[in-house]
Amino acid sequence: MNILVWHVHGSWLTAFVQGPHTYLVPVTGDRGPDGLGRAVTWDWPRTVEERAPAQLRDADIDLMVLQRPHEPELARRWTGRRPGVDVPAVYVEHNSPDESPERQVHPLAGQTEIPVVHVTHFNRLMWDNGRAPTEVVEHGIIDSGPLWTGTERRAAVVVNEPVRRGRTTGTDLLPRFARCAPLDVFGMRTEGLPGHLGLPPERCRARDLPQHALHREMARCRLYLHPVRWTSLGLSLLEAMLLGMPVVALDTTEVREAPSTCACPVPPRRPRRRARCWCTRARPRGPAAGRGSGSPRSYGACARPGTAWSSPAAPARTPSYGRSPSAAGSPRPTCWPAACPTPSCRRWWPRRP
Repeated sequence: MNILVWHVHGSWLTAFVQGPHTYLVPVTGDRGPDGLGRAVTWDWPRTVEERAPAQLRDADIDLMVLQRPHEPELARRWTGRRPGVDVPAVYVEHNSPDESPERQVHPLAGQTEIPVVHVTHFNRLMWDNGRAPTEVVEHGIIDSGPLWTGTERRAAVVVNEPVRRGRTTGTDLLPRFARCAPLDVFGMRTEGLPGHLGLPPERCRARDLPQHALHREMARCRLYLHPVRWTSLGLSLLEAMLLGMPVVALDTTEVREAPSTCACPVPPRRPRRRARCWCTRARPRGPAAGRGSGSPRSYGACARPGTAWSSPAAPARTPSYGRSPSAAGSPRPTCWPAACPTPSCRRWWPRRP
């Protein structure tokens, strides 16, 4: 198929364009928000082709993938065809409702021609979708392999624009975590974050890296910290799991569902203590930690602190969320060798057989 899709969410689109189709990505002279064209920092296949707005009117399009409220009208103007009427179309909703947790009406709620595809079941539940047909297609990501070494006793955080997004992404929580473990905050427009938070550079390093370098640097950190209060299930959290990293995440939105294969959903009352425990006790595992290419892989996938999924076999390319590990074909958990000394964490620790 020839699929028209705008470059809006780079990480999501990188996984999406791995399919067997041709992807037509609009490009404008200024490469603005409606015409970014091909990615610069992601590795996309040759099947992703740029098209100027004038070229789209005569292009052969089998499906339109829309992602922003103004795109149905934009697609009609640039192609001369009505999405959902002249050409099949779907609307991918990446976000949770931000104005009201349960009362916000979706922009496409008043129509029935274009299905709204949510990326989490939580989002479909919380949006008021009105008459629009809805589906859920959960995130898929590219597996970078078991890169985790954990050689640096720091916690990795991945968030774009942390200063602007503030409480939504848990930026205000970072000083609390920084008292337990130094932070490496990766993402776009993170410059000036330590000064904004009043943290010294050694407790909070802001790092904007290209995609090919990001996973390698994340994997050097002792754990991945996900302090997000209110977003969809973050792709960076899933990527950290496939890197083999231990994960500490706030137990909000869809986080508790992904992680029938995830680590440590943290109750809001004691996130810092859990992070301190993991940063001091997590031990590097896997081939990247120097155990050889045949070593068991730790997926960073734990039901509770102290368990890690380990298997000589590589995992599926796309995690199976909402299913038990055994149903998804994952191995059984094995205990970490050290026990958590913190009383509040010890109750999470699995008993040995």
